[in-house]
Amino acid sequence: MELISINSLIEVFNVYKDLIFWFGSISLFVFIFSLISIKWLVALIPEDYFINKKDSKIKNSNLIAWYFVLILRNLVGYSLILGGIMMLVLPGQGLFTIIIGLMLSNYPGKYSLEKRFIAIPTILKSINWLRKKSNKPPLKII
Repeated sequence: MELISINSLIEVFNVYKDLIFWFGSISLFVFIFSLISIKWLVALIPEDYFINKKDSKIKNSNLIAWYFVLILRNLVGYSLILGGIMMLVLPGQGLFTIIIGLMLSNYPGKYSLEKRFIAIPTILKSINWLRKKSNKPPLKII
């Protein structure tokens, strides 16, 4: 087995310098974004979200505004899911970010998946801890 020399490592770094820089920059951005947004996003979840399924007031009053909000929520949600997946191997709160992304996005079977995921005791405890820091009541689940 050959030992990797320092010169060969420097060559690899020089070849992939731009790629390493961009991955590092993206990782730092996603990490800072998750630290800033997770507590706020968890606080936005209504405490009875998993008990009462409500229709949107915006949808009933202004369909164009509802579509705009829907597109914006999905863009943010899927970005958070992608960032959370990256944070499973990069620095950051990967699982929390994925959960919030899943809750913001729309897809078939969303509600049942969320209920199963949130019913995991450690996840529920962590989310309720973040909600407590935001002076919000804990989530109620059936």
